[in-house]
Amino acid sequence: MTFEQVRTFLWVARLGGFRKAADRLHLSQPAVSTRISNLEQELRVSLFERGSGELVLTKQGMLLLSYAEQMLFVEEEIKQRVADPAETEGLFRVGASETIAQAWLPEFLKAFNEEYPRVNVDLTVDISLNLRAALLDRRLDLVFLMGPVSEFTVENVALPPFELHWYCAATNPVTDLAEIPVMSYSSKTRPYRELMSELSRTIGPKARVFASASLSASLKMIAAGIAVGPYPRALANDFVESGQIIEFDPGFRPQPLEFTASYLSEPRSFLVENSAKIARSIALEWDASHPK
Repeated sequence: MTFEQVRTFLWVARLGGFRKAADRLHLSQPAVSTRISNLEQELRVSLFERGSGELVLTKQGMLLLSYAEQMLFVEEEIKQRVADPAETEGLFRVGASETIAQAWLPEFLKAFNEEYPRVNVDLTVDISLNLRAALLDRRLDLVFLMGPVSEFTVENVALPPFELHWYCAATNPVTDLAEIPVMSYSSKTRPYRELMSELSRTIGPKARVFASASLSASLKMIAAGIAVGPYPRALANDFVESGQIIEFDPGFRPQPLEFTASYLSEPRSFLVENSAKIARSIALEWDASHPK
């Protein structure tokens, strides 16, 4: 019996399938099947109930799973207490919302690379809904999204919020929300839903909303006088300083954007936990040095 066999068994059990485990471990599906088969031969027991339906652990499989989790926990403890972080290798899959990508994500990646120079990074920028699904499906290790993620398996580290301010084109005097479209975040986000609710209450059916997942595209549309919209001051500042857009007050301001660094608590990974701490530190420094 080898540690790699036990690790493979744990991921098959956790993900509920050989193919998902193969993707997670960067192995072929036959290689995963061979490891499990060899492990079962070594232990002289069946670890899974084989059938046409969902993969189910046997009684012996459930017992081994508890030991496998303890073994991986000890491995992580050794990495944290004994190993040099600079020698850590592997793949770190991080996801971020567009707002974070436009704000402090570059500084985070720089700090992460200094701490873990031998770890490869796979970056995904997407809306929070998709990032949440990818995290729960174990396709991402750490996500920066509008949170928290309300799942008992997920740890959420609070990040500084983004206050929202209204902007319009410096050359377009129209700011009546009943006359000019409003730019918003993607239609599958909380800010869009809250904005639509407020516009329906204050403006009524005359309100028009243009939804976009791209912050830069949205601010360019506002600068062109096509629409107005609420965005973080720190991210709109370049457009303001260049004289393309200005702030205005339509009589209400949407709720601040609340973000978290979220990750699955099991199996424990000190690489992910430390990365979340690094992200919070970087985010706080960035927030303190930019307009709110």
